[in-house]
Amino acid sequence: MALDLSRIRALCFDVDGTIADTDDHLVAQLAAVLDAVPLVSGRRAERLARQTVMGAETPVNAAYSLLDRLGLDVPVSRLRTRLRTARARGADPAHTRNIEAVDEVPHDMMAGVQEMLVALAALYPMSTISTGGAPRVERFLTHYGVREHFAAVVGAQTTRRMKPHPDPLLYAAKAMGVEPACCLMIGDTTMDIRTGVAAGAQTVGVLCGFGTEDELRREGADLILLTTSDLLTVLRPSEDALGKTASPDPEA
Repeated sequence: MALDLSRIRALCFDVDGTIADTDDHLVAQLAAVLDAVPLVSGRRAERLARQTVMGAETPVNAAYSLLDRLGLDVPVSRLRTRLRTARARGADPAHTRNIEAVDEVPHDMMAGVQEMLVALAALYPMSTISTGGAPRVERFLTHYGVREHFAAVVGAQTTRRMKPHPDPLLYAAKAMGVEPACCLMIGDTTMDIRTGVAAGAQTVGVLCGFGTEDELRREGADLILLTTSDLLTVLRPSEDALGKTASPDPEA
């Protein structure tokens, strides 16, 4: 499959594992726990942690999809919110200002993505599509100073159906004022690729998150990139990730 650049009018980004470095954070947390286990420490703990996190991608996404089909995604999300609020009430008020943010894991932004988003915002309207809560994504984008570049932040409760149903992408396309077929869905899991395909959009799979190249290709990804920031060289081939021209200086 090949990406048709002439069709692209807008960009839809998955969040966890695509623009947020979620998997490395989870790997580090799990490795810290495994490091205390006899005979499992150091590099072995990190390797085992990564294998566990990567292996969990398929069942976790399958669970999200099942909850969605059964119409239980909204009740489960509300229950999680209530549990977080209950825990927050028992937290030390001197260290807790935002109840909704309690128990949330702060994630880094993928390397080069912040600069990439700023550069691409000058060319395309953009949205994020996540199975997580929209408020968390809003805070993440605001923290890194890129929220203003997104026309829509689509979360678990924004539409009636979640990924891999096309509803979230159809919502984002409408918010950006383009047809779904003119969107490019960028994500690291099979759910992201299936969402894009179901909506008639083109898709890019990235290998910096939870998915593998084989499964992303199997679901119909039009292009596979090693990292999300590589998208800049695809959509702006005359510039590199630092915004400098990649063409030789004719005066040199």
